[in-house]
Amino acid sequence: MTLCAAIQMASSPNVGTNLLDAEKLIAKACQGGAKLVALPENFAIMGMNEFDKLAHKETEGSGVIQNFLANCARKYKVWVIGGTIPLLAMDKTKIRAACLVFNDNGEQVARYDKAHLFDVCVPETGEKYFESNSIEAGHHPLVIDSPFGKIGLGICYDLRFPEFFRYLVEQGAEIFITPAAFTAKTGEAHWSVLLRARAIENLCYVIAPNQGGVHANGRQTYGHSMIVDPWGKILDCHDVGSGMACADIDLTQLHKTRANFPVLNHKRSIAKKITML
Repeated sequence: MTLCAAIQMASSPNVGTNLLDAEKLIAKACQGGAKLVALPENFAIMGMNEFDKLAHKETEGSGVIQNFLANCARKYKVWVIGGTIPLLAMDKTKIRAACLVFNDNGEQVARYDKAHLFDVCVPETGEKYFESNSIEAGHHPLVIDSPFGKIGLGICYDLRFPEFFRYLVEQGAEIFITPAAFTAKTGEAHWSVLLRARAIENLCYVIAPNQGGVHANGRQTYGHSMIVDPWGKILDCHDVGSGMACADIDLTQLHKTRANFPVLNHKRSIAKKITML
């Protein structure tokens, strides 16, 4: 078994302050025995608008935020899932929302760029989000090997696309890690449901660090960072404010569940029947 932590923050527009807060939470998780910690989406900056993060974009392999992640992983001897950070995009007016993974030697071992972009209007509040104005979408789902099991990465809005996660499990994923910044309204309605559904339908653990609080620009995020087991049970949840959810990942139990309830082996290709009138 491996103790993992889903870290929750209420990030601000100040990168330096956010990094200090993140390190305190990483240190606390590691003092409690965590061997893997996952930070939320936009952990290093939640700007006053969608374009503020462009001023902090980095080239992969170099930059303040990447150095921070590598140093924390090395210092605390922990695997770090770096939420998302702004990296250079092909379109110079945008960034890639990249989730970088660092091993306990401080080496970057993986990168996943957010594929599904949040271009929506929230009906209850009238909030409007157009991530595609400032973010360039990624195109490559990713599953990586780790000492804790095979990890599939998804980011926030990706959660609404079950076929994305089915692809990850078909590539061998045993653990989904889903950094997010869910809005308060959409989170209240769908966050727990989506996380438990992705766990249940794929018989995977889900580690879900979320932003949680009121941000400087007035946006409110839902929090409720959690870890869910392959049967859909919420193992731990941190409701509001900075903190973390911690739980053990038990691959022996996962494999036992998959053997006893082999739903992943029962998938059939259903051809569409077209009736000519």
